[in-house]
Amino acid sequence: MWVVVGWHTEPLHVFDAQTYIPVNACAALSSSLLFLHVMAAVAASAAVAASAAVAASVVVAASVVVADNMLEKAMAALRQRSHVTLHHDRVDHVSSTDFPGTYLEFDDAYTLEKFKEAFQFEIIRIVDLDIEFDMIGIDAAIANAIRRILIAEVPTMAIEDAYVFDNSTVLPDEILCHRLGLVPLNVDARRFRSLQDDDNAPNDLNTIVLQLKKECKHNPEAQPGEKEPHKKYIDHLVMSSDLQWIPKGNQETRFKMTPIGPVDDDILLVEMRPGHALDIELHCCKNIGKVHAKWSPVATASYRLMPEITLTQRVTGSKAHRLKDCFSEGVIELQEGQDGEVEAVVVDCRADSMSREVLRHDDLKECVKLERKRDHFIYEVESTGSLEPDVLVYEAIKILHGKCSSLLSELDAVTNNEL
Repeated sequence: MWVVVGWHTEPLHVFDAQTYIPVNACAALSSSLLFLHVMAAVAASAAVAASAAVAASVVVAASVVVADNMLEKAMAALRQRSHVTLHHDRVDHVSSTDFPGTYLEFDDAYTLEKFKEAFQFEIIRIVDLDIEFDMIGIDAAIANAIRRILIAEVPTMAIEDAYVFDNSTVLPDEILCHRLGLVPLNVDARRFRSLQDDDNAPNDLNTIVLQLKKECKHNPEAQPGEKEPHKKYIDHLVMSSDLQWIPKGNQETRFKMTPIGPVDDDILLVEMRPGHALDIELHCCKNIGKVHAKWSPVATASYRLMPEITLTQRVTGSKAHRLKDCFSEGVIELQEGQDGEVEAVVVDCRADSMSREVLRHDDLKECVKLERKRDHFIYEVESTGSLEPDVLVYEAIKILHGKCSSLLSELDAVTNNEL
């Protein structure tokens, strides 16, 4: 069905209803077309008593008004397909609808070709241990799967076993060992095997040995009455830099260029006083964050939908200044309009936190429309330091690929057995 919008002699817009208009918009179209027929009948009756020119003008006016309403409703329904709308008290169109059967004769069947055409991966920035990147053209389920894998399934090395020979500090053994386990290690876990692969038998291919040995003493050079601990005592702070790597087997050769140790040397583990001492041997092994958070390779891994801010009308003067203050810095800028008056302009939707502050003001909320793009995900990932952030993302995607391959293999096996 083709809907022609405009005058009878010269169409203004042509809209393919079968291809683009969703089911819920078709009801609006049907009602509108019925209204057109009614208006035509009224015009025909009027033609009996009046001139034909008057009747024609009634039909044309009705056609334009109703057709414009139809187009507006249809486009609004299409907008729901790709955008999430934010209101002051709710968020609309949250659920995905791009699956077969939702839209009238719209082909939403998934194909690899369609995915390749729509998918985009863009790295925005990499600074030290942080990475920000965009994934466009994917569903929330896939986006969240990558986030969860980053947190819980990319392997790292962490302290697992602690052999405490001496601990006379104020911290109990279990508390101190828990703190030690959370110290991130600067080592690539891909170069090690897991203990489970070797029947839990430690060797140089699956275990790293660290030693923590330190004793606090009085400083003989301290002045009488000195109160500052760093002047009064020697070795009173136990830091992560005190963890010493004890190479086993050929580890010294394998890691000659990248010696093993903590990512950060300035992590405070415990404070000591004269008479306190530590002597602990620590064994590190490979595992994943799903088992314990100490094996999680990321400090944070999150995503958000790309904001889209649209000004529905021109905002000028003091109102423009107030509108700018309702958004995060850099989202709205003030520029001089053609008439010389200052007006608000959207320059960077990405920077906004979508606080919806603008919707609290009655005179501003009608000036702006707040939306998020449903298939545009902005990721922010911070590595703990065991791997570079871009490598972490690559490893997470590789793990997801492996899961999909395993599932396909299982489905093929079930199908073959049934046949």
